[in-house]
Amino acid sequence: MSIVPPPVVAVRAPYATLLLETARSAAERERGLMGRRVLAAHHGMLFVFEREATQYFWMKNTLVPLDMLFVSRRGVVTSVAARVPAPSPGTPEARLPRRQGRGRYVIELPAGEAARDGIRSGVNLRIPPFP
Repeated sequence: MSIVPPPVVAVRAPYATLLLETARSAAERERGLMGRRVLAAHHGMLFVFEREATQYFWMKNTLVPLDMLFVSRRGVVTSVAARVPAPSPGTPEARLPRRQGRGRYVIELPAGEAARDGIRSGVNLRIPPFP
């Protein structure tokens, strides 16, 4: 059984267009970027939630450091968790890096990408509408 890759959307940031795989179901959001050893520049994942709320993320089985962007339903970045470290293999769950922020969307990018692409709190990203 092969896993079908999630659809990719283009999201416009101030200095780049981001190509983001979408995670819309609970299973897709739970899997996220687990097990990825490499994440190319301007590529990442867009997590789509039913409603805007405080979203909680952790780095379980995540092998690359990330920037996590928390984004409102209108596309405004509410906060950026920059350079969240990848845990060492065998890190107990209680010690895994965790971040939270308010939004309907969360975007994960390679560590340092947000700053390079001009993304900070208050920036508006053009996220395509989802039904």
